[in-house]
Amino acid sequence: MKIFIASLLFVCSATGAVRQANQPVSAQDTRHQGVNDRGDKAMGFSHEKATHHFSLYSDGGAIEVNANEAKDTETRDQIRSHFGHIAKMFADGDFNMPMLIHAHNPPGAKAMSRLKLQIHFTLEETPNGSRLRITSANAEALRGIHEFLRFQIKDHQTGDSMAITKTP
Repeated sequence: MKIFIASLLFVCSATGAVRQANQPVSAQDTRHQGVNDRGDKAMGFSHEKATHHFSLYSDGGAIEVNANEAKDTETRDQIRSHFGHIAKMFADGDFNMPMLIHAHNPPGAKAMSRLKLQIHFTLEETPNGSRLRITSANAEALRGIHEFLRFQIKDHQTGDSMAITKTP
């Protein structure tokens, strides 16, 4: 009897796994995989070894990426190198990398590019990666920053809050 129950449980769990594996891949899943694949190439590190977070603040927001493992100094250094490039590119109004990663121009990027002189980009190292603070006193630039960050949250599926919070 015990063998029969164990066999039945195995078959049921295996059938469930097969049923899940045979589910059609949604357009959202395909899109997200494309974002991950293009992102790995453009950023120079694996999305599986790092975690992205996007925050919206009353004065702008932040992009933060950290290596998942504290001992993974290679990924940490790749993140820091990528953020150095991104900070310079964004300050110059160049948003080509997000366009390449997401396969289209992210919302807010045009406004951020046009108002680049009204936006400040501050790069900070974190123990396991980097953080880019994006700030502005210009209302139109803030709308662009918030649109851009909300898009990032959705497209990277980070689960971060879409709400604007007080500046930390």
